[in-house]
Amino acid sequence: MSRRRRKPGFRRRLSLSAWLTRHAQVFLASLGRLARRPLGSLMTLAVLGIAMALPLGLHLLVGNLQQLAAGWDGAASISLFLREDVDQEQAEKLVKTLQARPDIGQVRHITPEQAMAEFRQHSGFGDALDLLDSNPLPHVLLARPANPDMGAAQVEALLAELKALPWVDLALADLQWVERFQGINRILQRTALLLALLLALAVLLIIGNTIRLEIHSRREEIEIIKLVGGSNAFIRRPFLYEGFWYGLLGGLIAIFLVWTAALALEGPVEHLAELYQSRFRLGGLDLATAATVLGLGILLGVLGAWTAVSQHLGAIEPGS
Repeated sequence: MSRRRRKPGFRRRLSLSAWLTRHAQVFLASLGRLARRPLGSLMTLAVLGIAMALPLGLHLLVGNLQQLAAGWDGAASISLFLREDVDQEQAEKLVKTLQARPDIGQVRHITPEQAMAEFRQHSGFGDALDLLDSNPLPHVLLARPANPDMGAAQVEALLAELKALPWVDLALADLQWVERFQGINRILQRTALLLALLLALAVLLIIGNTIRLEIHSRREEIEIIKLVGGSNAFIRRPFLYEGFWYGLLGGLIAIFLVWTAALALEGPVEHLAELYQSRFRLGGLDLATAATVLGLGILLGVLGAWTAVSQHLGAIEPGS
């Protein structure tokens, strides 16, 4: 009795093991077919890799531009020039008042001495400045809004409030270049999205056409499999795995191309940033983005293979 009770479970385990074994065999065999025609497979994979690398590189460019805009010292900041009669204690008190506001993120206090030292360093008029009897520069407060995406109208309203504060003589916020920069960034984002959609369609067509040619080259084999009772699912399986490999390897090539390009540009970008006294560093691909690229590549590969097989497999019948 105990043996009979174990028998159905044993059969299910055996059936599952056989099913996994068959899939593993077809999975590796599909990779072997790509390896048996290295030149054709490499050319197809290179085209797929370039097609995936273009939107990925543009996405990386947009991300670095956003990082550059967020880290720029003068981006979306308001300069408050205090009156000449304001002393250090009053300026610090105003700094604490600004820091307590929920709409202000950061406040930087530049003393007259710091401003004079910076002006002396960058202006080249050190000898002329020594002739001054006193330091004419006032205390300056640089206030950055808490919301970096604050619109121009909101910044203007905040500017009017800060200008009305005591001890403030002049308040300035030049956001024109920031608005232009954000506009360019939005255009690049939209371009990256459109390019990704177009090239995703191109990847589908490339993989679908490649699988279609593979189906035609194996037409006699498919007819024989159907003669001996092979199902469409059995015939479809190796082509789907082949699409899987095309998507995976094409995604890996795209990641390699973008990584190589970022590595080649890293040195020149760091040198340019140092010339502008910036700590900006070119950001590369993170694991999440790389995993997304591989996942989308596999999805496009399997979808393209499924479309091609569904269109052409039904037309192949023994004796047709």
